[in-house]
Amino acid sequence: MRNKNYIFLLTGMLLIGGSCKKFVDINEDPNNPTSAQLTLLLPSTEISMAANMYQLNSGTSTIIQQTVWSSGISRFQQQGTDYANSWDGFYSQTLNDLETVIKTGTEQQQWGYVGIAKLEKVYLYSLMVDMWGDIPYSEAEKGSVTTSPPLEKGAEIYDKLLVLLDEGMADINKITATTLVPASSDLFYAGAKNSWLSMGNSLKLKLYNQIRLVDPARSATAIRTILSSGAPLIGANTLDFTFRFGSSQNPNNRHPWHRAEYQSAKTFYQSQSWIDLLFNADDPRLRAFIYRQNATAGLNNGANSNGYYGRNPGDGTAAPADQTRRSTFGIYPAGGLYDNAAINNLPASNLYLTNTGATATLKVVAVTDGTGAGIMPLLTNAMVKFIRAEAALTLSTGDDARANFADGVTASLNSVSTYSTANGGVTIPAATITGFVNRLLVQYDAADAAGKLRLVMTQKYIASYGNGMESYTDYRRTGLPVLRELLSPLSTFPLRLYYSQTELSSNISFGANASAIQVAQQITPVFWDK
Repeated sequence: MRNKNYIFLLTGMLLIGGSCKKFVDINEDPNNPTSAQLTLLLPSTEISMAANMYQLNSGTSTIIQQTVWSSGISRFQQQGTDYANSWDGFYSQTLNDLETVIKTGTEQQQWGYVGIAKLEKVYLYSLMVDMWGDIPYSEAEKGSVTTSPPLEKGAEIYDKLLVLLDEGMADINKITATTLVPASSDLFYAGAKNSWLSMGNSLKLKLYNQIRLVDPARSATAIRTILSSGAPLIGANTLDFTFRFGSSQNPNNRHPWHRAEYQSAKTFYQSQSWIDLLFNADDPRLRAFIYRQNATAGLNNGANSNGYYGRNPGDGTAAPADQTRRSTFGIYPAGGLYDNAAINNLPASNLYLTNTGATATLKVVAVTDGTGAGIMPLLTNAMVKFIRAEAALTLSTGDDARANFADGVTASLNSVSTYSTANGGVTIPAATITGFVNRLLVQYDAADAAGKLRLVMTQKYIASYGNGMESYTDYRRTGLPVLRELLSPLSTFPLRLYYSQTELSSNISFGANASAIQVAQQITPVFWDK
């Protein structure tokens, strides 16, 4: 696609791990003057993919009511600039460089690089189909040969991606060693072969589950084959496909939510519906997800509440002078502070969200608070377990939906606890995790089929916090979890995201109907949304 300026990445993001000084680094050997240096280029694609997700992740997290990044998006009003940086960055940086890795790696028979790049390409393109529906694909990365690549149907792209996914797995299996590439060249798995195979199989599981409404027989057959084959899946939190940000301030490679909020001028509100969901469910993860800056602040900047001051979805009123009072991101996933202060109005019946051991004092957050070394959970053990539970309930795959539901909740709580412990927070006691899961299982056992699915998707929604894109896709497929009615909507729930305005203006293949195509995005389902 067109050669655009780098949009989001700051210099610090390119220095994560000290291994990524340039996006495209040319070998200076006079005997091989034009060979891209794969050891530097592959990790650069991983960095740019995560960094360019900032707009996309923040916007979708707003749509599905976990945060409020934009008042307009909170009210379902889209603009062509909302996700332009993500769209433009994916095409001009990440996907362009992935094509270089695949081409050069194939020429050099560096199959570890090729296999990883293909799996990353499948993940990113499938995500873009999920967000935008029809997108440029086959002609997208041909540079000056095709400067205005046409849109292709999302269903057709999915079919091509499933083929590419198998090719990438085959490339990985050409490597007999346990390590595909040097550890410094892979920020996700340090080159571990088995980890990438687990990710690839889990990604295939995810994609087939996502098309279950439009082709249930195909989905069921494919998922049964994956499960019966013994193919490795992401089955432990240590195998999570998660991007890890750094803790440096200069250059700044911290989680973008930490960078936006742990300063005097703040961008976000926390969604009140999200806070209330966790608070009312006696969910111990609330203390890790949300940090209160004030112990008595409340909705609409009140002064007689419990400090959980967010904003209701669809609230179009102007923001008051409340930046030192509103709740903000906690330790997970943004790398901020763990809220271990007393909560003044907890129900006496609470068992897991309690004031036991809550001895901290709240404060107005600053750039020096927390580590900023947050994470972006892209495809995790918890997500895989919930996908398996959903498929079992809806496709009769023969899998154990109940066991996967329990394992998914357990994986989420353990992940939050482990991260919190390692970053200066508090460990969730094992008894709390077991008790919380068992209480959910009582609800699960008492529920009918629809109720079981509602529990599965609600817990996946909570476990996917930090990845609004996943929950946005799930909600359009299932209508779950139940979201709060907007106070003042400006449009209908967006079934697709708006295209980048830059793309509409410069890609002549959109034709004279570019504006109509943009408007249709709001009400046109993605192909798997039946």
